Amino acid sequence: MALEFKLPELGENIDQAEIVKVMVAVGDKIEIDQILLEIETDKATVEVPSEFAGVVKTVEAKDGDTLKIGDVVFTYEEGGSNVEVTKQEESEEVKSETKVEETPIVAKPTSTSPSKAEFKLPELGENIETAEVVNVLVKTGDKIENDQVVIEIETDKATVEVPSDISGIVKDVKIKAGETIKVGSTIFTLESAGTSLNASTQKTETVKQVEKPVKVNKQQPIAEPAKTKVINEAPNQKEFAHKIAPAAPTTRRFAREIGIDINEVNGSGPGGRISIPDIKLFAKSINEKIKSGGSGMPIGIKREVLPDFSKWGNIERKPMSNVRKKTAEHLSYAWSTIPHVTQFDKADITDLEKMRKQFAKKAESAGGKLTVTAILMKVIASALKVFPQFNASIDMDKKEIIYKDYFNIGIAVDTEKGLIVPVVRDVDQKNILDLSKDLTEISVKARNKKVTIEDMQGGSFTISNLGGIGGTSFTPIVNAPEVAIVGVSRGRYEPVYIDGEFVPRMMLPLSLSYDHRIIDGADAARFIRWVSSALEQPFLLSLEG
Repeated sequence: MALEFKLPELGENIDQAEIVKVMVAVGDKIEIDQILLEIETDKATVEVPSEFAGVVKTVEAKDGDTLKIGDVVFTYEEGGSNVEVTKQEESEEVKSETKVEETPIVAKPTSTSPSKAEFKLPELGENIETAEVVNVLVKTGDKIENDQVVIEIETDKATVEVPSDISGIVKDVKIKAGETIKVGSTIFTLESAGTSLNASTQKTETVKQVEKPVKVNKQQPIAEPAKTKVINEAPNQKEFAHKIAPAAPTTRRFAREIGIDINEVNGSGPGGRISIPDIKLFAKSINEKIKSGGSGMPIGIKREVLPDFSKWGNIERKPMSNVRKKTAEHLSYAWSTIPHVTQFDKADITDLEKMRKQFAKKAESAGGKLTVTAILMKVIASALKVFPQFNASIDMDKKEIIYKDYFNIGIAVDTEKGLIVPVVRDVDQKNILDLSKDLTEISVKARNKKVTIEDMQGGSFTISNLGGIGGTSFTPIVNAPEVAIVGVSRGRYEPVYIDGEFVPRMMLPLSLSYDHRIIDGADAARFIRWVSSALEQPFLLSLEG
């Protein structure tokens, strides 16, 4: 007997909700209290658990739909015997008449023919709503296996390969390279092995809508709403960082329309719920900071309108890649909000170069390449322990400094799509051979567009090495929310006065840019001198690092 699962009562004055994610599909076996779907009301994001055990027959809702209370979400077939009514204890048992509606079903599930399914763009990470399709790796008629990579996309943070979580034969590809698609958009449809709606064996089946007997307490003659789990009614700081901002769809739309990142807004409602007045107040505070010069943005400088360049010759306009757009936005923010100072120094790496060449083959046999950057990573990790203010971030809203007990070093990598900064983790716990291997692997992944979003997160300090290209020095921009970055230029032999005579020594130019809000110039000079000394005298790593 097929039963209906309807959207339950969710609270006072809530008459509808938006479906964020449907977590079951036709044919799934459901257990009691299993989460069926995630919905969003104008008060909270809610997970809706099942009150039945059985098998899903049809799914009447999809991601993005807006349903009213009482709308049918699923039909299912209960496992076991008919519904039983528990005995009356301290409450009355109120029985409603069973209403039966006969609804024709066009097709009956069979287990012999393939079923049609949709493969949609999955969630890609926090605050990522769209992605650009770089390459579609399947076409109509292709046979797809589980975990096979089907498309390559580019978000504003990284290029990502998307594997399939289903197997079957591709029937219709809905996207093409160059398109920008939203999370949840259908990528292709396919026929997969398993149950399906077989149109050639159409039959009519009666779906019965049953109002179950409801147990009502004498002191409260109103049926209790279905059990729900409120996600962000009272979220803690750690949990909230990984959830979507608690706000209604209309509030989100309003924030997008006026150009406000809703994740930066503090909500005044219960559990940090964000309302339209909260967004207006946030926007007003930004405008006031700009007028008073407190935002860190250039004050008194008007945006100039670009001239018509075609008047002087042929031109070509090309859209920025997502990586380039994100780099431009992030570095503009970092430059305008961080008071930069750059400290320069040189390290005598003559002896270090001899040792590096001596042990180069050992690093190659371990799967890496012994470079100055790999050695410098180990030196920097030790320096951060001696100077903890460089392994920190600043919270100007709370007027606090956040010191970190982990040592993850970001490495700036030049790719055809633009600058990206993958992160090597736990540098302090690895030897130089391990780091040379990690550095080689992450650099290859970055240049082959295989780096993941996780690979780009969690850095506490960054190294940018331009020595392979050339130059004598440069001023790198701090990679916010970090507070310092080291730039490395090309080493070259220079005459150095030692013991009364000039001798040729290999000198490595180093540039340390830092956030002057929490790092003083004297500390910066000590830091870069310590790094230079450790490169010149590696024993210093064991002595002080």
